[in-house]
Amino acid sequence: MKNLKKSLLELIRKTSSELPKDIVKAIERGNRSEEPESRGKYALDVIQDNIRIAREVSLPLCQDTGMISFYIHGPAGFDQIRFVKEARKAVAEATRIGYLRQNSVDSLTGFNSGDNLGPGTPVFHFDQWNRKGVEINLILKGGGCENVSAQYSLPDIRLNAGRDLTGVQKAILDAVLQAQGKGCGPGILGVCIGGDRATGYEHAKKQFLRRLDDRSDDPTLEKLEQRTLEMSNHLGIGPMGFGGKTTLLGVKASKLNRLPASFFVSVSYMCWAFRRQGITVDRMGSIKKWLY
Repeated sequence: MKNLKKSLLELIRKTSSELPKDIVKAIERGNRSEEPESRGKYALDVIQDNIRIAREVSLPLCQDTGMISFYIHGPAGFDQIRFVKEARKAVAEATRIGYLRQNSVDSLTGFNSGDNLGPGTPVFHFDQWNRKGVEINLILKGGGCENVSAQYSLPDIRLNAGRDLTGVQKAILDAVLQAQGKGCGPGILGVCIGGDRATGYEHAKKQFLRRLDDRSDDPTLEKLEQRTLEMSNHLGIGPMGFGGKTTLLGVKASKLNRLPASFFVSVSYMCWAFRRQGITVDRMGSIKKWLY
Protein backbone atom coordinates (compact mmCIF):
# COMPACT_ATOMS: atom_id res chain seq x y z
CA MET A 1 0.00 0.00 0.00
CA LYS A 2 2.61 2.48 -1.15
CA ASN A 3 0.08 5.31 -1.53
CA LEU A 4 -1.47 4.94 1.93
CA LYS A 5 0.42 7.76 3.64
CA LYS A 6 -0.54 10.21 0.87
CA SER A 7 -4.20 9.16 1.14
CA LEU A 8 -4.21 9.50 4.93
CA LEU A 9 -2.64 12.95 4.68
CA GLU A 10 -5.46 14.06 2.37
CA LEU A 11 -8.01 12.47 4.70
CA ILE A 12 -6.59 14.49 7.59
CA ARG A 13 -6.56 17.71 5.57
CA LYS A 14 -10.15 17.37 4.44
CA THR A 15 -11.42 16.27 7.84
CA SER A 16 -9.75 19.23 9.53
CA SER A 17 -10.91 21.89 7.08
CA GLU A 18 -14.20 20.76 5.49
CA LEU A 19 -17.39 19.90 7.35
CA PRO A 20 -19.42 16.99 5.93
CA LYS A 21 -22.50 17.96 3.93
CA ASP A 22 -24.95 16.53 6.48
CA ILE A 23 -23.52 18.79 9.19
CA VAL A 24 -23.50 21.86 6.94
CA LYS A 25 -27.15 21.29 6.03
CA ALA A 26 -28.11 20.94 9.70
CA ILE A 27 -26.35 24.22 10.58
CA GLU A 28 -28.07 25.98 7.66
CA ARG A 29 -31.43 24.61 8.79
CA GLY A 30 -30.75 25.78 12.35
CA ASN A 31 -29.81 29.26 11.14
CA ARG A 32 -33.10 29.59 9.25
CA SER A 33 -35.00 28.77 12.43
CA GLU A 34 -33.39 31.52 14.53
CA GLU A 35 -35.00 34.92 14.98
CA PRO A 36 -33.57 37.74 12.79
CA GLU A 37 -31.07 39.97 14.63
CA SER A 38 -30.89 37.51 17.52
CA ARG A 39 -27.64 36.49 19.20
CA GLY A 40 -28.30 32.89 18.22
CA LYS A 41 -28.55 33.80 14.55
CA TYR A 42 -25.43 35.97 14.82
CA ALA A 43 -23.50 33.01 16.26
CA LEU A 44 -24.63 30.73 13.43
CA ASP A 45 -23.79 33.41 10.83
CA VAL A 46 -20.24 33.54 12.20
CA ILE A 47 -20.05 29.72 12.24
CA GLN A 48 -21.15 29.57 8.60
CA ASP A 49 -18.50 32.15 7.64
CA ASN A 50 -15.95 30.05 9.50
CA ILE A 51 -17.01 26.93 7.59
CA ARG A 52 -16.75 28.71 4.24
CA ILE A 53 -13.36 30.30 4.86
CA ALA A 54 -11.80 27.10 6.24
CA ARG A 55 -12.94 25.18 3.18
CA GLU A 56 -11.75 27.83 0.71
CA VAL A 57 -8.25 28.23 2.16
CA SER A 58 -7.87 24.64 3.44
CA LEU A 59 -7.17 25.62 7.04
CA PRO A 60 -8.46 23.99 10.24
CA LEU A 61 -12.06 24.79 11.14
CA CYS A 62 -11.01 25.19 14.76
CA GLN A 63 -7.68 26.00 16.40
CA ASP A 64 -8.11 22.88 18.52
CA THR A 65 -7.79 20.14 15.91
CA GLY A 66 -8.69 17.61 18.55
CA MET A 67 -7.97 14.03 19.44
CA ILE A 68 -7.13 12.09 16.28
CA SER A 69 -9.19 8.89 16.17
CA PHE A 70 -9.04 6.41 13.30
CA TYR A 71 -11.71 3.76 12.80
CA ILE A 72 -10.54 1.08 10.37
CA HIS A 73 -12.39 -1.87 8.83
CA GLY A 74 -10.30 -4.37 6.89
CA PRO A 75 -10.37 -7.99 5.71
CA ALA A 76 -8.54 -10.91 7.28
CA GLY A 77 -4.82 -10.49 6.78
CA PHE A 78 -4.94 -6.69 6.69
CA ASP A 79 -1.59 -5.43 8.00
CA GLN A 80 -2.51 -3.35 11.06
CA ILE A 81 1.13 -2.79 12.03
CA ARG A 82 1.89 -1.31 8.60
CA PHE A 83 -1.22 0.86 8.78
CA VAL A 84 -0.26 2.33 12.16
CA LYS A 85 3.25 3.06 10.88
CA GLU A 86 1.96 4.92 7.80
CA ALA A 87 -0.76 6.71 9.79
CA ARG A 88 1.77 8.00 12.31
CA LYS A 89 3.90 9.33 9.45
CA ALA A 90 0.85 11.04 7.96
CA VAL A 91 -0.11 12.59 11.31
CA ALA A 92 3.41 13.96 11.84
CA GLU A 93 3.45 15.40 8.31
CA ALA A 94 -0.01 16.90 8.71
CA THR A 95 1.15 18.58 11.91
CA ARG A 96 4.26 19.97 10.22
CA ILE A 97 2.18 21.39 7.34
CA GLY A 98 -0.43 22.88 9.67
CA TYR A 99 -3.46 20.69 9.02
CA LEU A 100 -3.22 19.71 12.70
CA ARG A 101 -2.22 21.74 15.74
CA GLN A 102 0.59 20.42 17.96
CA ASN A 103 -1.81 18.79 20.37
CA SER A 104 -0.17 15.81 22.10
CA VAL A 105 0.99 16.76 25.60
CA ASP A 106 2.65 14.60 28.26
CA SER A 107 0.16 14.39 31.11
CA LEU A 108 2.83 14.61 33.84
CA THR A 109 5.40 17.05 32.47
CA GLY A 110 3.24 19.11 30.08
CA PHE A 111 5.83 18.53 27.34
CA ASN A 112 4.38 18.83 23.83
CA SER A 113 5.73 16.21 21.44
CA GLY A 114 5.34 18.69 18.58
CA ASP A 115 4.14 16.08 16.09
CA ASN A 116 0.91 14.71 17.66
CA LEU A 117 2.62 11.41 18.42
CA GLY A 118 2.82 9.94 21.90
CA PRO A 119 1.23 7.40 24.23
CA GLY A 120 -2.44 7.25 23.26
CA THR A 121 -2.18 9.62 20.30
CA PRO A 122 -3.35 9.06 17.71
CA VAL A 123 -6.09 6.55 18.60
CA PHE A 124 -6.72 3.44 16.47
CA HIS A 125 -9.83 1.23 16.40
CA PHE A 126 -9.50 -1.84 14.17
CA ASP A 127 -12.40 -4.12 13.15
CA GLN A 128 -12.24 -7.07 10.80
CA TRP A 129 -14.99 -7.67 8.26
CA ASN A 130 -15.78 -10.14 5.46
CA ARG A 131 -15.39 -7.61 2.64
CA LYS A 132 -12.29 -7.27 0.51
CA GLY A 133 -11.81 -3.53 0.74
CA VAL A 134 -10.49 -1.27 3.48
CA GLU A 135 -12.55 1.55 4.99
CA ILE A 136 -10.95 4.29 7.07
CA ASN A 137 -12.91 6.79 9.12
CA LEU A 138 -11.39 9.72 10.99
CA ILE A 139 -12.83 11.83 13.79
CA LEU A 140 -11.11 14.94 15.16
CA LYS A 141 -12.77 15.75 18.49
CA GLY A 142 -11.71 18.90 20.30
CA GLY A 143 -11.06 19.24 24.02
CA GLY A 144 -13.82 21.76 24.64
CA CYS A 145 -16.60 19.40 23.65
CA GLU A 146 -14.83 16.42 25.21
CA ASN A 147 -14.77 18.27 28.53
CA VAL A 148 -18.58 18.49 28.67
CA SER A 149 -19.21 14.86 27.82
CA ALA A 150 -20.78 13.05 30.76
CA GLN A 151 -21.56 9.64 32.20
CA TYR A 152 -24.38 8.73 34.57
CA SER A 153 -24.94 5.72 36.78
CA LEU A 154 -28.62 5.00 37.26
CA PRO A 155 -30.50 5.26 39.50
CA ASP A 156 -29.47 8.89 40.06
CA ILE A 157 -31.13 10.39 43.14
CA ARG A 158 -30.12 13.93 42.21
CA LEU A 159 -32.05 13.70 38.93
CA ASN A 160 -34.79 11.43 40.27
CA ALA A 161 -33.78 9.17 37.36
CA GLY A 162 -34.52 5.46 37.56
CA ARG A 163 -33.34 2.52 35.49
CA ASP A 164 -35.78 3.06 32.64
CA LEU A 165 -36.10 5.14 29.48
CA THR A 166 -37.47 8.08 31.42
CA GLY A 167 -34.37 7.97 33.60
CA VAL A 168 -32.16 7.73 30.53
CA GLN A 169 -33.85 10.79 29.04
CA LYS A 170 -33.37 12.77 32.25
CA ALA A 171 -29.67 11.92 32.23
CA ILE A 172 -29.21 13.00 28.61
CA LEU A 173 -31.09 16.27 29.13
CA ASP A 174 -29.03 16.98 32.25
CA ALA A 175 -25.87 16.59 30.15
CA VAL A 176 -27.27 19.18 27.72
CA LEU A 177 -28.10 21.57 30.58
CA GLN A 178 -24.66 21.19 32.15
CA ALA A 179 -22.98 21.85 28.79
CA GLN A 180 -24.84 25.08 28.02
CA GLY A 181 -22.51 27.87 27.02
CA LYS A 182 -19.62 25.40 26.79
CA GLY A 183 -18.54 22.82 24.23
CA CYS A 184 -19.12 25.17 21.27
CA GLY A 185 -22.78 24.45 20.56
CA PRO A 186 -24.94 23.75 18.73
CA GLY A 187 -23.80 20.26 19.56
CA ILE A 188 -24.40 16.69 18.52
CA LEU A 189 -24.80 13.91 21.07
CA GLY A 190 -23.57 10.37 20.82
CA VAL A 191 -25.29 8.25 23.48
CA CYS A 192 -24.77 4.73 24.74
CA ILE A 193 -27.11 3.02 27.16
CA GLY A 194 -25.38 0.21 29.02
CA GLY A 195 -21.96 -1.36 28.73
CA ASP A 196 -19.32 -0.60 31.36
CA ARG A 197 -17.70 2.78 31.93
CA ALA A 198 -15.09 2.28 29.21
CA THR A 199 -17.17 0.57 26.51
CA GLY A 200 -20.07 2.96 27.11
CA TYR A 201 -18.00 6.02 26.27
CA GLU A 202 -16.32 4.26 23.37
CA HIS A 203 -19.64 3.20 21.85
CA ALA A 204 -21.14 6.66 22.41
CA LYS A 205 -18.29 8.19 20.37
CA LYS A 206 -18.79 5.66 17.59
CA GLN A 207 -22.26 7.11 17.03
CA PHE A 208 -20.55 10.11 15.42
CA LEU A 209 -19.79 7.89 12.43
CA ARG A 210 -23.52 7.93 11.65
CA ARG A 211 -24.98 10.60 9.36
CA LEU A 212 -27.25 13.14 10.99
CA ASP A 213 -30.09 12.29 8.62
CA ASP A 214 -30.10 8.56 9.36
CA ARG A 215 -32.56 6.85 11.70
CA SER A 216 -31.90 4.09 14.20
CA ASP A 217 -33.22 0.70 13.15
CA ASP A 218 -34.41 0.20 16.73
CA PRO A 219 -37.82 1.94 17.05
CA THR A 220 -37.31 2.65 20.76
CA LEU A 221 -33.93 4.27 20.19
CA GLU A 222 -35.24 6.22 17.20
CA LYS A 223 -38.03 7.64 19.34
CA LEU A 224 -35.53 8.51 22.07
CA GLU A 225 -33.28 10.30 19.58
CA GLN A 226 -36.04 12.41 18.07
CA ARG A 227 -37.70 13.22 21.40
CA THR A 228 -34.41 14.22 23.02
CA LEU A 229 -33.49 16.44 20.07
CA GLU A 230 -36.87 18.17 20.18
CA MET A 231 -36.83 18.66 23.95
CA SER A 232 -33.24 19.97 23.92
CA ASN A 233 -34.10 22.55 21.28
CA HIS A 234 -36.95 23.83 23.44
CA LEU A 235 -34.64 24.59 26.36
CA GLY A 236 -33.72 27.99 24.92
CA ILE A 237 -29.96 27.46 25.32
CA GLY A 238 -29.24 28.08 21.64
CA PRO A 239 -25.96 28.40 19.71
CA MET A 240 -22.94 28.99 21.97
CA GLY A 241 -25.38 29.36 24.88
CA PHE A 242 -26.58 32.73 23.50
CA GLY A 243 -30.23 31.69 23.49
CA GLY A 244 -32.30 30.41 20.60
CA LYS A 245 -33.87 27.35 19.03
CA THR A 246 -30.76 25.46 17.94
CA THR A 247 -29.20 23.87 21.00
CA LEU A 248 -28.51 20.53 19.32
CA LEU A 249 -28.15 19.48 15.69
CA GLY A 250 -28.66 15.80 16.30
CA VAL A 251 -28.82 12.91 18.77
CA LYS A 252 -27.52 9.42 17.97
CA ALA A 253 -28.31 6.74 20.54
CA SER A 254 -27.20 3.12 20.90
CA LYS A 255 -27.26 0.37 23.49
CA LEU A 256 -24.98 -2.34 24.86
CA ASN A 257 -25.76 -5.14 27.24
CA ARG A 258 -24.78 -4.42 30.83
CA LEU A 259 -24.14 -6.15 34.13
CA PRO A 260 -27.18 -6.45 36.42
CA ALA A 261 -25.45 -4.24 39.00
CA SER A 262 -24.64 -1.44 36.56
CA PHE A 263 -26.75 0.90 34.44
CA PHE A 264 -24.58 3.53 32.74
CA VAL A 265 -25.72 6.25 30.37
CA SER A 266 -22.72 7.66 28.49
CA VAL A 267 -23.11 10.96 26.63
CA SER A 268 -20.39 12.10 24.24
CA TYR A 269 -20.81 15.74 23.21
CA MET A 270 -19.55 16.92 19.82
CA CYS A 271 -19.23 20.61 18.93
CA TRP A 272 -20.61 22.21 15.76
CA ALA A 273 -17.15 21.67 14.20
CA PHE A 274 -18.13 18.04 13.64
CA ARG A 275 -14.93 16.90 11.93
CA ARG A 276 -15.70 13.44 10.62
CA GLN A 277 -14.72 12.00 7.26
CA GLY A 278 -14.00 8.62 5.72
CA ILE A 279 -12.52 6.93 2.69
CA THR A 280 -12.19 3.55 1.06
CA VAL A 281 -8.82 2.66 -0.41
CA ASP A 282 -7.63 0.18 -3.02
CA ARG A 283 -4.81 -2.36 -2.71
CA MET A 284 -2.20 0.35 -3.30
CA GLY A 285 -3.72 2.59 -0.63
CA SER A 286 -5.13 5.13 -3.11
CA ILE A 287 -8.49 6.75 -2.33
CA LYS A 288 -11.40 5.10 -4.14
CA LYS A 289 -14.33 6.84 -2.51
CA TRP A 290 -15.16 9.54 0.03
CA LEU A 291 -17.76 8.34 2.53
CA TYR A 292 -19.30 11.63 3.66
